[in-house]
Amino acid sequence: MSDATTKLQGLGFSQYEAQAYVALLQANPLNGYELAKASGVPRANIYNVLAKLEERGAVVRLDTEGSVRYSPVAPEELIHRVQQSLKSSLEDTKACLNNVAVQSEYENVWNAHGYPVLLEHARSMIDAAQKRLVVAFWPQEANQISDRLDSAEQRGVDLTILCMAGCPHVCAACRGKVYRYHVLPPQSSRWLVMIPDESEVLTGEIKPDGQTLAVRTRQKLMVDLSTWYIRHSIAIAAMMADLGYQWENILSPQTRAILDSIGPAGSAQGWLENMRQLVEEHGNEQTP
Repeated sequence: MSDATTKLQGLGFSQYEAQAYVALLQANPLNGYELAKASGVPRANIYNVLAKLEERGAVVRLDTEGSVRYSPVAPEELIHRVQQSLKSSLEDTKACLNNVAVQSEYENVWNAHGYPVLLEHARSMIDAAQKRLVVAFWPQEANQISDRLDSAEQRGVDLTILCMAGCPHVCAACRGKVYRYHVLPPQSSRWLVMIPDESEVLTGEIKPDGQTLAVRTRQKLMVDLSTWYIRHSIAIAAMMADLGYQWENILSPQTRAILDSIGPAGSAQGWLENMRQLVEEHGNEQTP
């Protein structure tokens, strides 16, 4: 079986239909007998196969004196027809499924493993975003989903992006309002956090060896926590970059004591000094 017939079967053609169409591409016009011989389709089946191909718009009948012959439509035209048919079928199926779907009483938490799986979830969520998309990621993941971000921006989705690597310059993968702040202590793992329309959240951790764990949920608490984590991180980093050491003259001793007490685990530094160092180590020129 040729690659061409296999691909056609993947689009819903039967094996005989695929064989007959490919044979017609290679030699045409042919009558039923000639096509059966050229394609390997049994003569007893060839006219039923041709009728199906006519229904699909894959072949045209040529009525000549004393004979009926068949020619294939051009591959580009066939693929366009299949595409339109599949699009219509998908829309109808989506509507039917939405009509029978019952909202779950509980908001599930989906766990997924593997880097390709994480990226597929991310791409589908970007495609589903209608108004707003909040994202935090590293350049490696930005490059993997940049085409989907570009499409989202073109259809009017408001993009808020936190580059957690704190890149000194905006890379070509970033879109919308881009904020470049390294808001985490040094770590070996990368994060990907994505919230479309404040309706669900995807979080992923990519370890140095490539091991990846992703969590996706519509639980409102998790969505709100993730959204505000990203927004607060941007706000705090921007203020730290602007005020620098002026914080020492602004904050009360009580506030300084609180910030010192909530520094990173295992670090002698307080929260304020740690955050200031993180922001100062990376570029602060943003593109809102």
